[in-house]
Amino acid sequence: MTQMKTPLLVLAPLALVPLSAPLAQQMMNMPGMAPMAMTQPMTGALSSATPMTREASGTSWQPDASPHQGIETMAGPWMLMGHALLNGVYDWQGGPRGGREAFASGMVMGMAKRDFDDGDTLQFRAMYSPEPLMGPAGYPLLLASGETANGHTPLIDRQHPHNLVMEQSATYGHVLSADDGLFLYAGLPGEPAFGPPAFMHRLSIMDSPEAPISHHWLDSMHITNGVVTAGWVHDDWKLELSQFHGREPDQDRYAIEPGALDSTAARLSWNPDAHWSLQTSWAHQVSPEQLQPTENDERVSVSAIYTVPLGGGGWWSSTAAWGRRQSGNGPWLDAYVLESAIKPGEPWTIFGRFENTATDELTQNALNGPVEMVAKFSVGAIHDWKLGAHAKIGLGALYAFNFVPDALVASYGSADPKGAMGFVRLKFE
Repeated sequence: MTQMKTPLLVLAPLALVPLSAPLAQQMMNMPGMAPMAMTQPMTGALSSATPMTREASGTSWQPDASPHQGIETMAGPWMLMGHALLNGVYDWQGGPRGGREAFASGMVMGMAKRDFDDGDTLQFRAMYSPEPLMGPAGYPLLLASGETANGHTPLIDRQHPHNLVMEQSATYGHVLSADDGLFLYAGLPGEPAFGPPAFMHRLSIMDSPEAPISHHWLDSMHITNGVVTAGWVHDDWKLELSQFHGREPDQDRYAIEPGALDSTAARLSWNPDAHWSLQTSWAHQVSPEQLQPTENDERVSVSAIYTVPLGGGGWWSSTAAWGRRQSGNGPWLDAYVLESAIKPGEPWTIFGRFENTATDELTQNALNGPVEMVAKFSVGAIHDWKLGAHAKIGLGALYAFNFVPDALVASYGSADPKGAMGFVRLKFE
């Protein structure tokens, strides 16, 4: 099937919304609003019986104890919310396969949600990124691989940019009982029911501007050019099934390229209490890579997220995840991830991540090369300064230790090439 390139779609009113007064105060000022409304928690789009803080990227869950990050206001029966995070980064990757580059990353997200009298919910969400401005080749990142910048050769030791349009989705939640509900999610682009929340939405690492090398094991499908997900929420359990377009975005990062919903994903999630979120998922992805169009992927993931609030508005969040994938008739390849971030309070956040992956994509200018075990450990911190009630600017840095096997030492220049990033961040929440 020939892919059709679609111009940018804009879902109004999903723009970043300035806040004229706190949401609770506006709710108190609405005619007929009872005083108790101020104390009611904001509920989610997938189920009105669960808190909004449980919902992360796509239809994924995170712990209920996650801090709410967004600027809210009311427009009639609609709750509008906006959030933005923009990074200016200087990147240095050592050794003969590294490089130096400045780039911009981040996202701007808007949401409009309406709750109906019968408990049903309707939500529209859109998310956009400045990353196409860096060019299709992305930025230097040792041990990263996947996708292409020219349609002919794979990107190796570079991280591709996100698309301009990261998500445009609609969700409808229907109440069955006090403990049960059904939901339908559709996105162009959107995120199918696979893996933990995408890395830029995980509290345990969202303060880092560095993409994980395990991205293509756990969450590379978070920008999918066509997805429909149906799900059932029962108390603290969620079971969902997605049909989605399996081909991942190409090097034209400004286009939306829909296609047949030819791939399938399923996920089971459980939040046993306010601090934990667990999931296991499976996916069959048809022809994900344009350089290997005849190969399909099988994927499996398991993850656990733990988040606990700290005094003074701080928090601590950690994620442990395992992903496994097989391309065509190739070997099963595993990736293990452990990441954690702590915000003891304003103004500091400290974060770190360890990854171990089995990859066959690090042989330069080749696909399906020998399988090699590589690892990466990065640690960093950011200091924020408030610019107002809902804006802050931060200055941060990270340092990365990379570990390669003997077979790759010559091409990388050492067994442990290093990398670093310095960045300035503007955040609205």
